[in-house]
Amino acid sequence: MQYDLIVIGSGPGGYVAAIRASQLGLKTAIVEKESLGGVCLNWGCIPTKALLKSAQVFEYLKHAGDYGITVNDYNADFSKVIGRSRDVADGMSKGVQFLMKKNKIDVINGIGKIKQGKKVEVTAADGSTTSHDAQHIILATGARSRILPGLEQDGKKILGYREAMVLPNKPESMVIVGSGAIGCEFAYFYNSMGTKVTLVEFMPNIVPIEDEDISKQLARSFKKSGISIMTESSVESVDTSGNGCKVKVKTKKGEEIIECDIVLSAVGITPNIENIGLEEVGVITDKGKVIVNDYYQTNIPGVYAIGDIVKGPALAHVASAEGILCVEKIAGLPVHPINYGNIPGCTYSSPEIASVGMTEKAAKEAGLEIKIGKFPFSASGKAKASGASDGFVKVIFDAKYGEWLGAHLIGMNVTELIAEVVVARNLETTGHEIIKSIHPHPTMSEAIMEAVADAYGEVIHM
Repeated sequence: MQYDLIVIGSGPGGYVAAIRASQLGLKTAIVEKESLGGVCLNWGCIPTKALLKSAQVFEYLKHAGDYGITVNDYNADFSKVIGRSRDVADGMSKGVQFLMKKNKIDVINGIGKIKQGKKVEVTAADGSTTSHDAQHIILATGARSRILPGLEQDGKKILGYREAMVLPNKPESMVIVGSGAIGCEFAYFYNSMGTKVTLVEFMPNIVPIEDEDISKQLARSFKKSGISIMTESSVESVDTSGNGCKVKVKTKKGEEIIECDIVLSAVGITPNIENIGLEEVGVITDKGKVIVNDYYQTNIPGVYAIGDIVKGPALAHVASAEGILCVEKIAGLPVHPINYGNIPGCTYSSPEIASVGMTEKAAKEAGLEIKIGKFPFSASGKAKASGASDGFVKVIFDAKYGEWLGAHLIGMNVTELIAEVVVARNLETTGHEIIKSIHPHPTMSEAIMEAVADAYGEVIHM
């Protein structure tokens, strides 16, 4: 079969690219070795949010008395919580199947590999192979859990994120190595379910890529909920010879042994670039990533790469944007490169974190004179009424030119608020334009307006 475009990988980069290509009139096929939707829909973004929602509901029940409601005899059925998460993931995957049919995209099941002459060889589950021709090939093969020496995953006692989502029973205790988004989300989930959680982070602060004020606030919230946090610490080895695990942790004060049932390795991801034909075709890579230009073209004409296997934030919405831009460039549309300085990042723990742009530290290191505004949710009527007054909004502006350099939010539902900042920064909106844009009351979004007003000495409710 001759195609205009074949996409290898059906995650949020691949399937979105395929749909956009079909919309633009390209005869398109997509190759997937497992389930449509890739890691995000099946083992990442979506099922984890289902788990976190169950944890949040359980937390509401625990604190129902704070809202004047008495609830007796409640408990969390761990297997049903896991089952709901899998049902949500399965439903989303079926949704992608529908979108493939709707957009007349051929789905080829198997492991895809690029070959010389713009061909894709697909090996099916039964070992049979088929060959397909395409004018253009997009590699969107995603990533997998990173393996560290001394922390090799066995799928039983030392887990990656996939196994952590489908445990048959709730562990009594767990050590989580790494406090990025994955580590913190699982820390919140398992702690809420009743597991004793210890979070180990090599850097001085948890969620180390975030603004320092955000990191410190999340640490306070986590410690208040009973999560143990060890920063500037590293796991040296894990002894799994007994019934549980003995985790040797190196700290500033020396070595410490922590006993637990399960260890979750959340130390990042590794791009899936092996065995997809890169060396055979001559695609250039560097430090485990495929080298591409601003429009995701590799050094080989007609071969492109997007998502976790190229340089940039390994985020679902980034992969989707890259896929769309790549396809539109192929189709000859007038497009512009993505501004990677305006990519929002979100962590869906409780409290949630959302941020975009420069941190305070980065702005100062760049030698910029800045204005900082901060508004606590403890001063927000909506947050107080909702029983979720932990957290704040922090904004950073360039004092000389008024550019909105960054925003950092922590609190309930802040992942739903950050898009206002992304759009405003994209439109080069000034702080005064935000202040004069009437925000509805009472809402959490007012905190953005109030934080901006604080930066310019005009805050009302603080």
